Amino acid sequence: MTNRDKLTEDTTQDIRRLEKQEKAPATWIGIAFYGGTVGLLFVVPIIGGAYLGRWLDSLFTGYSVRWTVSCILLGIALGAYNALRFMKDKS
Repeated sequence: MTNRDKLTEDTTQDIRRLEKQEKAPATWIGIAFYGGTVGLLFVVPIIGGAYLGRWLDSLFTGYSVRWTVSCILLGIALGAYNALRFMKDKS
């Protein structure tokens, strides 16, 4: 058996194994990790926007929450985009 034949055989076995694994149902741990990842992708930009907005508001005199609200809304939009892109790539 040549190296080329062995490589072809090993590759075929790997393809069969991967196809079998794709057909297997998801486990609870896998679902929990997937949900946690989507949650973090959504929440982290919102929290970052809140901190950034508070910092920008502290730079200006007077009490204003314009930057805080604006950055939180931007974080919601960015988090939704991140989560949707992640879910689209995984399906």
